[in-house]
Amino acid sequence: MVEELKILIYREELKPQWDNFITNSKNGVFLFYRDYMEYHADRFVDHSLMFFKGHKLVAVMPANIKDNVLFTHGGLTFGGIVSEYGMETQLMLEIFDKLVQYCEPVGIKKIIYKAIPHIYHKAPAEEDLYVLFRHNAKLIRRDVSSTIFLKERIPFSKGRGWCIKKSKIKGLEVKRSYDFKTFMAIEEENLRKKYNVRPTHTADEIQLLASRFPENIKLFTAHKDDTMYAGVIIYESKNVAHTQYIAATDEGKKLYATDLILDFLINDKYAKKKYFDFGISTEKEGKFLNVGLITQKEEFGARAVVYDTYELEIKE
Repeated sequence: MVEELKILIYREELKPQWDNFITNSKNGVFLFYRDYMEYHADRFVDHSLMFFKGHKLVAVMPANIKDNVLFTHGGLTFGGIVSEYGMETQLMLEIFDKLVQYCEPVGIKKIIYKAIPHIYHKAPAEEDLYVLFRHNAKLIRRDVSSTIFLKERIPFSKGRGWCIKKSKIKGLEVKRSYDFKTFMAIEEENLRKKYNVRPTHTADEIQLLASRFPENIKLFTAHKDDTMYAGVIIYESKNVAHTQYIAATDEGKKLYATDLILDFLINDKYAKKKYFDFGISTEKEGKFLNVGLITQKEEFGARAVVYDTYELEIKE
C-alpha cells in the first residue's frame, strides 16, 4: 500500500514535533526553531508547512504568506524545505507536486523560495534545487557571501596581519560578553552614520534571542579598561560560525579592534568548525556588489558562497 503524502499548516500544538524534526534534520539550523521564528510573529503571517508520508513527518518548510505569495521565510536569511536524512530525490518531487497542488485552491499565486546554502547542510541536501528546476522555477536573486573553509585556510592578507599586530600591541582583551545592549548601541551608531538605516534586530530582540539560544548566539568583544571598543555577534550552527553583526567605535577602528576579534574567532575559538561565514556583500537584489565590504572579508581569506532565491509561479 502506497502511503499518501499530505500537508498540514503548522499550529502551536505541533511545536514539539516541529522542533524535534529540526534537531534531527540534515539541513536545519536553530533559526528554524519556533522560539526563533516567532520572535517577530507580529510582522509576518506565518504559513509554515509540514509534510507527512502516512503518519511520518518527512519535511517541513518555514514560511509566511503576504499578498497571495508564499515566502520561505520573509523574516529569515534563508529557508526552504528542511528534510530528514532519509530524504530522496523522488520524494522531493512528490513534495513539490503536492505543494503546487496545495497552493492553487488557497489562492497562492507564487512561491519565493530562499534555498538553504550548502555550507549549512549536515549531509548533501540539494534535492530541492533539482526539483525547482523541474518545476521551471526562476532564479531571481543571487547574493554572494564570503566564507572561510577552515580546514584549508587561505592566509590573511599582509595588511590584515599588520592590523592584528598593531592591535595586540595596544593591549586589548578579547572575551565573550553578555552586554548586548552596549554593543547594539555601537552597531546602531555605525549603521546610522554610514547608511542611515537601523539593524535588523533591536537590542531587546537580540538579547531575547540570545537568552533563548545561548549556545548559538554569542557576543565577542574587545575591551580595554572596561571600555568596549568593538564586538562581533556570532550565529553558531553545527558547521558554520556566521558573523551576524560586526561593529566598532571610532576609537576601536583606530585600534583595529575588530581585526583582533576576528583573528581570535577564526584562528582560535572556531578553528575546528567547518566554515566561518561573513555574510553577504550584495545589495539591490544581488545586482550590486559592495566592493569595499567584500574586499575586507576576502583579506581574511574568505571566498564566495552564493545565497540563492527562486520564484515558482503557480499556474491556474
